[in-house]
Amino acid sequence: MILAKLAYKSLLNRRASVLLTLFTIAISVMLLLSIERVRIDAKSSFSNTISGTDLIVGARTGDIQLLLSSVFRIGHTNNGVSWKSYQYITSQRGVKWSIPISLGDSHKGQAVLGTTLDYFSHYRFAKKQNLTFNKGHPFAAINEVVLGSEVANKLGYKLNDSIVISHGMGNTSFHHHDDNPFKVVGILNPTGTPVDKTLHITLAAIDLIHGGKASHEHEHEHEHDEHNNLVGHPKQITTFLMGFNSPLYTLQIRRNINQYKPEALLGIMPTVTLKELWEMLAIVEKILLLFSAVVVLVSLLGMLTTLLANLSQRRRELAILRSVGARPWHLFTLISIESLLTTLLGCLVGSALYYLVIFSASGYLQSHAGISVNITMLSYYELGLIGVIMAAGFVIGLIPATRAYFYSLSDGMSIKA
Repeated sequence: MILAKLAYKSLLNRRASVLLTLFTIAISVMLLLSIERVRIDAKSSFSNTISGTDLIVGARTGDIQLLLSSVFRIGHTNNGVSWKSYQYITSQRGVKWSIPISLGDSHKGQAVLGTTLDYFSHYRFAKKQNLTFNKGHPFAAINEVVLGSEVANKLGYKLNDSIVISHGMGNTSFHHHDDNPFKVVGILNPTGTPVDKTLHITLAAIDLIHGGKASHEHEHEHEHDEHNNLVGHPKQITTFLMGFNSPLYTLQIRRNINQYKPEALLGIMPTVTLKELWEMLAIVEKILLLFSAVVVLVSLLGMLTTLLANLSQRRRELAILRSVGARPWHLFTLISIESLLTTLLGCLVGSALYYLVIFSASGYLQSHAGISVNITMLSYYELGLIGVIMAAGFVIGLIPATRAYFYSLSDGMSIKA
């Protein structure tokens, strides 16, 4: 305890250089923990975006490209799926449900998705959670729109507001469909997925704003067939999701889709494709982890340099301690404790900075990258990383401690120039 108090006072006496060393360690710890948290939560957010869907079907492209464009709204596909093929495939034995999806329009940079009421019944996210409404209800007419939570919050929309859809994805809109305004009838609860940044309208509305049947014809159909009124007569859709009664049907129909003769289609299993995506990105994860480790190592080497530089200036101090009864091993322990305290304080400050950064950046990551960051207690793995840094700081501190040990043996009270 005496040596610990002495080490603490010694650090206070050299607070300028100690604070600089502590700050570099804190920054490296913050960076390491932040990268690790974003990496884990990015995986979790991507995995939670879609759940309970057995197949995603679209025009023949790459598996990962189809997954990113249809589920995560990243990129786009050049071709679609004909409505005739959609009806034929979804009428096969074993199909439990299907959700047609039409993309290609936007509203103030937010994606517009055309679909049917089956979307609200069968789409699942996270661990097979249903979409739920914060306000309102699903669309029931061709001119109604359901908003994701982030769209409503970001653009300040409420129920019964009017919205004009634009042709073109993202912020690049080529034509505004001012003649077909939509009324907000529902706002979904937050999901932490791209659904939050999406406006949902009927397939019939997509058909109409792109030059399909006139609205009075749809209204006439409404008297006879409300469901068909919401579907319309689309020539093609972007993609569709499918659920099956048995995994055996999934494999069989997937094979049939990939060999489908009338048009080039591709069926992918989301869980398998997500695994392929993360395997492809594994090298990026390793590079990020290596980068963080290098930053930590540089900060610890900076601490070593500072301790060694100060050690030459402290030879008289060490000699005085020897003269009042301190043994060489006392001085060895003193320097070791100093390096350990510096590393510990650096880790504590770094952890505090980590929470500050994560709390500040969580909204940005959610809105711009679709990554839902969980602000929780440090996991055992993260605590293990801090433990490794502490151990590395202690080992590095043994180098100046060993030099202090031998200085105290040779110098005594006589300091040589």
